[in-house]
Amino acid sequence: MKILFCSLGCDKNLVDSEKMIRVLLDEGYEMTDDEREAEVIVVNTCCFIGDAKKESIQTIIDMGRMKKEGKCKVLLATGCLATRYPDDIRRELPEVDGLLSVNSVLRIGELLNEVLANLEDPKKKDPIPAPFVALPDPKSYAKARRMVTTGGHYAYLKIAEGCDRKCTYCIIPKIRGGYRSFPMEDLIEEAKGLVDAGAQELILVAQDTTLYGTDLYRKPMLATLLEKLSEIEDLKWIRLLYCYPESINDEMIAAMRDLPKVCHYIDMPIQHASDEILKKMGRHTDREHILKVIAHLREEIPDIVLRTTLIAGFPGETEEQFEEMKEFIDMVSFDRLGVFPYSAEEDTPAAEMEGQCPEEIKRMRADSLMELQQEISADLCAEHIGQEFDVLVEGFIPEEGMFAGRTYMDAPGVDGLVFFASPNHEWMSGDIVRVRITGAYEYDLTGELINELTQ
Repeated sequence: MKILFCSLGCDKNLVDSEKMIRVLLDEGYEMTDDEREAEVIVVNTCCFIGDAKKESIQTIIDMGRMKKEGKCKVLLATGCLATRYPDDIRRELPEVDGLLSVNSVLRIGELLNEVLANLEDPKKKDPIPAPFVALPDPKSYAKARRMVTTGGHYAYLKIAEGCDRKCTYCIIPKIRGGYRSFPMEDLIEEAKGLVDAGAQELILVAQDTTLYGTDLYRKPMLATLLEKLSEIEDLKWIRLLYCYPESINDEMIAAMRDLPKVCHYIDMPIQHASDEILKKMGRHTDREHILKVIAHLREEIPDIVLRTTLIAGFPGETEEQFEEMKEFIDMVSFDRLGVFPYSAEEDTPAAEMEGQCPEEIKRMRADSLMELQQEISADLCAEHIGQEFDVLVEGFIPEEGMFAGRTYMDAPGVDGLVFFASPNHEWMSGDIVRVRITGAYEYDLTGELINELTQ
């Protein structure tokens, strides 16, 4: 049977999808990217914020239509939305034939086989319950093979599951459970397999990558993990996402500075710059500490690229606190920045707080922050004109006659690209070339090829 996967939400969810795909491939199913040809469709859902929930629900509805317009016989919902709202899905989305919780991803084959058996039993007309089970052994998940869907030249390496932090706006700990680091030896084995399959870049992800090892080894072990990953011969780049400022330590900074394969890039979500709002968010840091961490990173690694995310319109956020955040952004000049309008999620303390901002205000403030960042980004991009960078080729754009790629300064999917022409050579995704920057936009760069492969 042909199966289509729709993976929504974060890259951590994508890794879950890749693990599920491998389970089904090993059981003899065949993958397709044609929704009209798919006999089984799996929607791996997200529900981190309201917009993500809407997207997940709409995708389920759209894929459900393939039961009439295509060849779909079975529609499964997995992921965070399926974990959080199983009863609502059963009641409101009857096109769903089965549900799977986030902590049961390796049971996707078992679920599908049961659903297929149920199709032959006319007495069973309701979706079967999601197999909610005890949290799986982290070792079992880490050892499970996966089918990389990012093109093969880069891959996400999920180093931990769950979260112990109690941010008042976030539902993730209730959905995915407490923080659980994956054993280092299993991560190294998985990383070697990804590199052997063609990955030039590994992107480390977790709810908080900086906490890696604190549960399993009783101390932070991210620096040690970076050292061991750097020993993989054919690996070129290692990138860090989701590093909380309060957990960034000198050992980690030294590893980033001294290990050549570790990109001088860090994604550090700070969420706000007002101490009052940070306290209401349940964050374990403040403005002064964030500034100290940024200053220390830039002192130790002068060419480091800083990415962050912010929440606009948190309950009780005053105009003065919003302006404080704008002034902070202007002062710090983050290289990369994203903004989410606050989303009130049920069963979170923030949803019950007084002073909920109107939707219009939240989106207006988010837009204002992004307009400011656009100006900052344009200025920073212009500074790169004349500089040379290694560029990881992502692909070719026929209508433009240009290749597109990323420097160490850019994570896939969220940051900018470098565009360059190469009429005499057909580069492949994953090739690393040397490019001199000749032009700049708000987020993207243009350049000229100056030599052959650097690897």
